[in-house]
Amino acid sequence: MHLVPPARAHQPSIDDHRACQAIEALGTPEHLAAWSARFSLLGDPHRLAILLCVGHAGPISVTDLALATGMNATAVSQVLRLLRASGTVTGTRDGRVIRYRLTDRALDPLLAMATLGPAEASAAPPAGRS
Repeated sequence: MHLVPPARAHQPSIDDHRACQAIEALGTPEHLAAWSARFSLLGDPHRLAILLCVGHAGPISVTDLALATGMNATAVSQVLRLLRASGTVTGTRDGRVIRYRLTDRALDPLLAMATLGPAEASAAPPAGRS
């Protein structure tokens, strides 16, 4: 049980090898926090819609995102402010227009899965396994 932290070494284990595999899968606390934040961003339908649009059609303007999502431009701007603060998207000025693009490329496979229909998504192999 080489991966068990000393503070938990006294706890019982059924299968030491599987316990170590599970600990290995967790990664660092920072890694868990980063992925938890990514999933949190995907948990809101408006944020997910904007991320899908930016990921697929970016760089794209607020006006075009509002048209694509059916949201008003103010609401789109508020969502983009959150996504910029999280480092998920970035904006580039093009004259008077700011165009947004996805910067967190780790979201690409998740966004690709979100574009699949339910039957296609359940048939896709889990990430990291094929």
